[in-house]
Amino acid sequence: MRVQAGALLQADAQEPLVAGADRAGAGGAGLLRVFVHLAIDKDAAAWRRAWEAGTLVGVNEETPYGYGRAERMGCSLAFARAYPENPAVRFLRLGLRVLLGFDLLHAQRQGRALAEADVVWTHTESQFLAVAAALVFRKRRPKLIGQSVWLFDRWHRLGPLRRMLYRRLIRDVDVLTVHSNENLAVARALFPDKRVLHVPFGIPSERVTAPVRRPCRPLRILAIGSDRHRDWACLVAALDGLPQASAIILSGTAPRRLARSRPNLRIGQARSQAELAAQFAAASVVCVPLKPNRHASGITVIQEAVLAGLPVVATATGGLEGYFGADAVRYVPPGDPAALRAALLEVVADPEAARLRAERAQARMVEAGIGAEAYIRRHVDISREMLNR
Repeated sequence: MRVQAGALLQADAQEPLVAGADRAGAGGAGLLRVFVHLAIDKDAAAWRRAWEAGTLVGVNEETPYGYGRAERMGCSLAFARAYPENPAVRFLRLGLRVLLGFDLLHAQRQGRALAEADVVWTHTESQFLAVAAALVFRKRRPKLIGQSVWLFDRWHRLGPLRRMLYRRLIRDVDVLTVHSNENLAVARALFPDKRVLHVPFGIPSERVTAPVRRPCRPLRILAIGSDRHRDWACLVAALDGLPQASAIILSGTAPRRLARSRPNLRIGQARSQAELAAQFAAASVVCVPLKPNRHASGITVIQEAVLAGLPVVATATGGLEGYFGADAVRYVPPGDPAALRAALLEVVADPEAARLRAERAQARMVEAGIGAEAYIRRHVDISREMLNR
């Protein structure tokens, strides 16, 4: 899952806390009161301003990750606020985050909203662990959905004290959710007494560009993402054997040194949604090279590419094939530059086959309900089920 490019500015503490407060308050009759606890740089008011300005890069909408859709599903929403802090307090908060592995002070600042919620939604383990810690000594606790992305990939590398702490906090999580079947298996093995559910991640999928045959001579490769499991070295090695191809990597984490002495490679970042859209329009293919992982790394970019009508070449890892089969995305083994190069050359050799894969990928999104609407609906359904038990 791609984190949005660029940190969002912290919101003024006077911004409204409750989304849609003009339509229904948190105590509205029959409404499910949801508190969405996100990272401090995903403040909802700052997100909205960036979205309106066009500087929020990616397929997005007015509320973070589309959670605002829940209002149409019978929920009242409150989002975590980013409060102003002086340098000393910020140093303390970040120090605790490094020590614990989650942002405890950010969660503790949301005390009133947590107290008023029926259920808390989180986006990664950093948030659900922080909320669980903030609620430890409270008599009245809302239900907590703990969504995990990276935790089970690195569980075996955690020290004994962190494992002990995280196990204690996960005891207070009502439902654990993951984005891939691979993570599902690991989480259920680690926590056999905990309810763990697979909730496929989805982005807003209403706007679709029909696939067309893309110019492939020269082959224009577009690669996007800042996830820790991107395998840029593999892509560069594949590109070294494609002198007639060019590649653009849009990433905040790809090492710029990879582009040295490679005139057919450019590394940068998209600064606006318009710039990203222009890159999609100019590309022949989107490439998602990945290191082995369990959390469906790259699924956001793949969905964006599919909606833009582009063929996709990706590494077969992380449970991506549970979203799109081999008839819709061209998969290659992890860490195999030769296989990646061959898959990219197939786009040149048979652009019509690549276009047909893009068509099947779009059809898959519709048939399987891959998108923000189903993703948020699943959260609502899980929440109502927990509260009705």
